[in-house]
Amino acid sequence: MLTAEDKKLIQQVWEKVTGHQEAFGAEALERMFTTYPQTKTYFPHFDLHHGSDQIRGHGKKVAGALGTAVKSLDNLSQALSELSNLHAYNLRVDPVNFKLLSQCFQVVLASHLGKDYSPEVHAAFDKFLSAVAAVLAEKYR
Repeated sequence: MLTAEDKKLIQQVWEKVTGHQEAFGAEALERMFTTYPQTKTYFPHFDLHHGSDQIRGHGKKVAGALGTAVKSLDNLSQALSELSNLHAYNLRVDPVNFKLLSQCFQVVLASHLGKDYSPEVHAAFDKFLSAVAAVLAEKYR
């Protein structure tokens, strides 16, 4: 459960992400593909080379979905329902991948935000991304 303080920290961090969504999302995906190569199986049609248009485009979508979630912290299930359906019923992505991508996104935030990514912010963002991953995995049950 996100506290009022968590929500405040998440929104403050997201303000710093705004304007960098495509870059941060793409970097998180590249980190995931490198660190967890098994995740590439869901992208057989993508050019997975560093900086490819497809990775940048999908990174922008990922960050856009997270932005939607940030705006809907009190109702993540409703805000991400369509995305959950897409991943569960059409794409059939292993829900473990949501957690893997969350970890990679946190590394990106920490590397770009430096001291602004304090332990308190990290804890709040970890809870947030865990909640997002849980919502995206809801339809699998």
